[in-house]
Amino acid sequence: MNNWGDLADKVLSGHEVILDEALSILQAPDDDILRIMDAAFKVRKHYFGKKVKLNMIISTKTGNCSENCGYCSQSINSTAPIESYSMMTREQIIAGAKQANNLQAGTYCIVASGRGPTNRELDHITGAIKEIKESYSNMRICACLGILRDGQAEKLKEAGVDRYNHNLNTSKSHHDNITTSHTYDHRVETVSKATSAGISPCSGVIVGMKERYEDVYEMGKALRELDVDSIPVNFLHAIDGTALEGTDELTPLYCLKVLALFRFMNPTKEIRISGGREVNLRSLQPLGLFAANSIFIGDYLTTDGQEGNNDFKMLKDLGFEIDYDNAEDREIVTQ
Repeated sequence: MNNWGDLADKVLSGHEVILDEALSILQAPDDDILRIMDAAFKVRKHYFGKKVKLNMIISTKTGNCSENCGYCSQSINSTAPIESYSMMTREQIIAGAKQANNLQAGTYCIVASGRGPTNRELDHITGAIKEIKESYSNMRICACLGILRDGQAEKLKEAGVDRYNHNLNTSKSHHDNITTSHTYDHRVETVSKATSAGISPCSGVIVGMKERYEDVYEMGKALRELDVDSIPVNFLHAIDGTALEGTDELTPLYCLKVLALFRFMNPTKEIRISGGREVNLRSLQPLGLFAANSIFIGDYLTTDGQEGNNDFKMLKDLGFEIDYDNAEDREIVTQ
């Protein structure tokens, strides 16, 4: 395929991208990248205009995880030198919300390492969330606490959690090459539990973990079938001491093709450029927003992000606007 505009028109008419079309994007000549991004922007602009959602993440509990995920510096098998700490205090979690508000983030993402939360940890986090909602009623709260047990999603919903993130990370067929301490179905079940509890489901992927092109397509298809509202697209930032140490498969242009594919496959959904944005897209970060409509600002779990003021400058230079959902609009600060 070389008429990407025709594919955009088909997608806007309800067409679901098939494998051959996906492969044509991922394997397209690099010279086609501007035409591909232009077509992806046609779809993005139809549903989201020129608005960009901002998200800020806080790691409330870091390290000492019992899982063996090959990409993660917090894994039990990792020898990466990271700072490990137990659950933050309620005051620290609430202070993070204040920082998110100051950074103009519409969504505050509360993340904790581990297979899943204990009931005590859940009570601690939900107590903080209730206080946050009292101070920042327009702020969307996303929780990312691992695999949920029966009844836990309902407790999160009652506390005011708007969204729950649990990434599929990779395709079902590639999953066992990345981790064996839990199954792909465990991840799907947690996303479904959040949805059933009335929480907006968020689930995404990590690209660059030695998967095939077909796996990337399968990821996008699975997320479409789960009907998730938000899709974080992470690009592997291989950390020394992890099982994927030294993996370096990605180029900025390929990352753009992946973002375009996810826009075509999930046209009405929030597509967020997430972890690894800075080290993989590099100078082409602005182009990614012609497909995606959401980014993280600030740092990630154990790696640094782009300095926040540079993100605001990037959005202003692109002529894009911050999407505050129901919050009162605030001017983009560039000083």
